[in-house]
Amino acid sequence: MNSKKRTIIRYSEAFKHQVVKEVEEGTRSINEVRKIYGINGLCTIQNWMKRMGKFESLPRFIRVEKPNEKDQIKELQRQIRELKNSLAETQVRFLIAESQFEVVCEEQGLNPEEFKKKLEAKSSSK
Repeated sequence: MNSKKRTIIRYSEAFKHQVVKEVEEGTRSINEVRKIYGINGLCTIQNWMKRMGKFESLPRFIRVEKPNEKDQIKELQRQIRELKNSLAETQVRFLIAESQFEVVCEEQGLNPEEFKKKLEAKSSSK
């Protein structure tokens, strides 16, 4: 049994407001404030900011694309779907062919594995 106890840290509302205020004022980044005050949670301060309605101070990510990039992404996704479908179809055909091969071998009184080895030996000797 694990004898280590997990420590849960509770921060006062005043402390949370002070930390959020420092980030809002732009004097320190979220990571700097985390290090200074020893806040371990990676998203703790962001969660406080969200609860306090301070969304405008949260870091934003903006994706810049060339006009044709979106079309390229859609085309690539379409090609991936098409390739997956083709692969699935090929696998089904292979399984059917393998089953048919085994049936024919049984009907002819042949061992499918031995027959495959003979075929491989013939094709490698050419």
